[in-house]
This record gives sequence, structure tokens and C-alpha cells, in this order.
Amino acid sequence: MAIQFKEKTLSNGLTIIAEVEPAAHSAAVGFFVKTGARDEDTRLMGVSHFLEHMMFKGTDELSADDVNRGFDDLGARNNAFTSNEMTCFYAHVLPEHLLPATELVAKMMRPALRQDDFDTEKNVILEEIAMYEDNPFWVLYEEAIDRHYRPHPLRHRVLGTKESITDLKRDEMMGYFTQRYSADNTVVSLAGNLDFDRACDAVERLCGDWDRTGADRDNTAPKVSREKFEMFDDKVSRGYLLGIADGPSAQDDRRYAATLAAQVLGAGGNSRLHWALVETGIAEEAMAAFDAHDGCGNTYVYASGEPDRLAPIADAIDKEIAELPGNFEADDLERLRSKALTAATVGGEKPHDRMQRLGRLWTTIGEYRPLEEELDKLAAVTVEDCRKVAEEFPLSDATRGTLRPAP
Repeated sequence: MAIQFKEKTLSNGLTIIAEVEPAAHSAAVGFFVKTGARDEDTRLMGVSHFLEHMMFKGTDELSADDVNRGFDDLGARNNAFTSNEMTCFYAHVLPEHLLPATELVAKMMRPALRQDDFDTEKNVILEEIAMYEDNPFWVLYEEAIDRHYRPHPLRHRVLGTKESITDLKRDEMMGYFTQRYSADNTVVSLAGNLDFDRACDAVERLCGDWDRTGADRDNTAPKVSREKFEMFDDKVSRGYLLGIADGPSAQDDRRYAATLAAQVLGAGGNSRLHWALVETGIAEEAMAAFDAHDGCGNTYVYASGEPDRLAPIADAIDKEIAELPGNFEADDLERLRSKALTAATVGGEKPHDRMQRLGRLWTTIGEYRPLEEELDKLAAVTVEDCRKVAEEFPLSDATRGTLRPAP
């Protein structure tokens, strides 16, 4: 039997969606909340990610050990993530364990937020921030994003800063949770071998009394502040360069061409930047990638090498970017398209990946698109499409920064 899409919205606004596949050998569930770093007040930066951690600390009825043991007893592969756009809690299980897994995730979604757990976990978050501060790529990337989008909240760091997390109060987190983790701001995504009606009954029993708050988001594309900047750090020994330019949004079909154009420029192992920088020994690594967001998008270009080679690295990148619109070849496009189609198709064979794709797409744009439709649109991208998107969203019009050892 072919995969069937199902949808139901509860009276409180919570949406349940599913791709039902009776032939699958597993099933997956994910609770997607349309809230992330871009939805936070600047003084609360990092609260979404911090709150994700707190979900695993238990409810009024369940301890943290009860939650962890519950997933272990079901043999679940479960986890969570927070981004600028959304927060997700999920579990991948055998079909017979889907309903108890759904119940456990649903209960997690109403945490106790105990003060002692909050105080303990705050130290964990601060350690995580310190860990990322030792990663030169993330230090440069976060600074570039901050400068590119400032003062828009898309500049917010998912982990927050030492200052914002240190100053955050438990009651402020509770206020954010109450407003953003509402029924009408949540999507339950299911995929695999499952009974949709039974799953809906379970979700309604567990979540039917959740409040509707009218939580929303202004996804108007922000004005950006393109600038050049330098950073110095005595803990690094290499030189790093990163640029961020605008790109199509998640709602814009030009994102398919932008994805392939970025791959032509900077895919790992066989791309314009690889051959110009890595194979020639000018840089140690070089890459480019496109990321679509709700209402906007961006492409970033990154390279690293000897600190005294940053100037020739930048020159080589500028040359490849300038030549990119006229440098697309059908063979390159077909090769990269085949890789992208293969990756998407292989992922589509796994209920977990289908659940993730379904939940992310609905949370971002509020509609269903079959995987086959997405693959068709990717397959339809032409050389001319890539040329146009490279001209319409020039990578030379970017925020660009460097990080090198302190003088």
C-alpha cells in the first residue's frame, strides 16, 4: 500500500500530521514547537535551548529517571533539538511501542521546571557555551550571523551567551514556556507503520486540555547589515574566513536552485572552492552551504588555512564567486543533483527521516509536500536556474569576517 498523508487539527489548535506506511517496520513521533532563538527577547537569549534541556528533567508526576527509563524500556531512539526556528522532541520505535512513546513525549512536554533542576542545568548550559567557544568555526559563524542580522532576532545564538544564561530566571523561563509551548503553536508529526485514528485519540487525550495562546511570528525578511570585520584570539593557531549572503526563503522555490548552486561552489571533495583552494594547497578546507529559513535564507562560504594566507584565500574565493554565474556546467549539476536525490530518497525510506521532514516542513510553511514533489522540483533545476539565483542573490554582497591568532 502506498504512503498516505493524514491530517487532523484538535479544537485547541494542535495539529497532528502523518505519513502512514503499513509496510514499514518501525514508526516515529515528533512534537514540533514553532519556537526557537529568533522568537526570544534578546535578554532571554538561549531560553529555548535551555528549556529543551529542562524537558528531560521530569514532570510533576515523573522524575528525570522515570523519563529516561521509560524510553529505554520501549527501546526508543529518542532525542531533541533546538534551532533558530523550532524545537523538537522525538522518538523512533517499533510500531507496537508508538502509542506509549507518544504518551511519554507528550507528558515530557509539560515539565515541572523545578528550581533546583533549573540551577543545576544552568551550569551544564554554561559549560556547553564554553565548549563552543573553543571551536573557531562557531566563534566566527556566530559573530557573522550577529552582525549580518543585527538588530533582528535572527542574530540570536541558539545557546545564548554567558551573560543571558547567567541572568535568566526560572520564572522567566516559565513565562516563555506558557506563551510559546501552546497547543496552537505545536505540531505532532508521525510516520511509519501506525494507526492514525488511534494515535489522534491518544494525542487528544494527552494534549486536548493544552491552552491556545495565539503565539505567532513575524517572518518578514529582515534588512541585513553587510560589513567586514576582524577577530583575534590567542587560542587559535590557524586563520579562518567566513562570509554570509542572503538567499531564498523556505517558502521560495528558488531554494532548490540555491541548494545546488552552493554545492557547485563549495560541496566537499569536488567543487569550485575545493579545486581552487584545497587542491592547490592555498587553504586546508573550503566549503559553501545554503540554508533556507522562515521568510528568508542565507548562503555561507567558509575556508581556513595558514593565517598569513587569508588574503590569497579571500582573493581566490572572490574569483570563484565572481565567475560562478557563468561557470555552471550541466555535468557538475547532474552529479550534485544525483547525490542530493539519492540522499533524500534514502532518507525517505526511514520513518524517522520522514517524520522529521514532515514536521520541519509543516512547522515552517504550514503545508504538506510529498517527498516525490520535492524530488521532482530538485530534478527540474536547470543550469539557467542556478545562474539566475547566483545573480539574484550575489555572494559578493555579504557580511565577511576573519579570525586569526592575536598579534
